[in-house]
Amino acid sequence: MINVLFADDHEMVRIGVTSYLSAQPDIHVIAEADDGEEAVKLALELKPDIILMDLVMKEMDGIEATRLIMEQWPEAKIIIVTSFLDDEKVYPALEAGATSYMLKTSKAEEIAKAIRATYEGQTVLEPEVTGKLMNRMRSPQEQLHERLTEREKEVLLLLAQGKTNQEIADQLFISLKTVKVHVSNLLAKLEVQDRTQAVIYAFRHHLVD
Repeated sequence: MINVLFADDHEMVRIGVTSYLSAQPDIHVIAEADDGEEAVKLALELKPDIILMDLVMKEMDGIEATRLIMEQWPEAKIIIVTSFLDDEKVYPALEAGATSYMLKTSKAEEIAKAIRATYEGQTVLEPEVTGKLMNRMRSPQEQLHERLTEREKEVLLLLAQGKTNQEIADQLFISLKTVKVHVSNLLAKLEVQDRTQAVIYAFRHHLVD
């Protein structure tokens, strides 16, 4: 039997998927979690063969839960099952240690197949996710800035203009704390160490004049 932990904050989703999986002769859902914190706790206690992880949950999201689980139990096999396909979800989830990435629009039988394949050591990705990864591998440096949100691009532009955090906050009508969060996020996404390197990246890639 493949023992599965299913973490999702939508009860009806859990009921539907669990019902189908429980009918499979080789899959057993041993526990369910409705938030990220509970998912981490149960994963480390029960050590299931497979963890089905939603991304957007209360208290703690699936990306952070995945990261914490992998830090404490590197052998864990986590399948992301989500409605999101944007870069801000896909890349962080895979970088956190997720093995496979499925969409909730997938048929239940496809999720069951993904569980079996992941259990056997394979990686299962939605075709759209595979395409994103291939594009990123072809020209990784050119793809880094595509991770930025529109707001982060605005902050980067203002950084390139030599604006301070307070000046950025005033111009964008957001709090100083929010600016600091945006700066921290864009540094991480561009894989640079400080603001100066971020500005250099922006000029090199013609993101600013």
